Amino acid sequence: MKSKNLYLIALLFVFLSGCMVFSFYPLYTDDDLYANDFLLGEWIDSDSSVWQFEFNYKGEHKPENLDSTAYILRIKEDDKLSKKSFLVHLIKLDDHYFLDFYLDDYFDKDPDLFDWHALPVHSFAKLELENGEAKINWFDPEWLEDLIEQNRIRIHHENNGENILLTAKPKELQKFVVKYVNSEEAFKDGVDVELHRIKK
Repeated sequence: MKSKNLYLIALLFVFLSGCMVFSFYPLYTDDDLYANDFLLGEWIDSDSSVWQFEFNYKGEHKPENLDSTAYILRIKEDDKLSKKSFLVHLIKLDDHYFLDFYLDDYFDKDPDLFDWHALPVHSFAKLELENGEAKINWFDPEWLEDLIEQNRIRIHHENNGENILLTAKPKELQKFVVKYVNSEEAFKDGVDVELHRIKK
């Protein structure tokens, strides 16, 4: 699923857990969050889809509720903005940036039986920012599966034979991503996206 845009990933989030590494817990704690505007605005990917990052609001859209430690991400294709959105947090660990994605507002206004069986989870990716470009790389799930099967890594997880869900708490997850952030194998067949900032 290399280079697929995140809008498609959002639609298939609960079905294709084999395309990226998923976690029950976030990559961050409250202490890891800080105000930033690195991603604020619009970016375009290789499929000409527009990624729209806006600051999150805790509650009503009032200035006092603005949360500049988190973004709401929506994808625009053919001038149509996705109804689904991601809550995205940016953190810095050992001089490396990481993004935590969480499917926000995943229920329709009138959820059906299908919706009630959808359990949103976190995914996290390495972020590189340079000269108006953002490279986002998710970890390769097959690489992780191999590590676990070969007992080369110990990290809390559940494996039902079809999918692996990380159940490690944030600090354990952070040690994991920092350890493998420079490993080519860790990202070799993971989802990746290159974004270019749209100047206004």
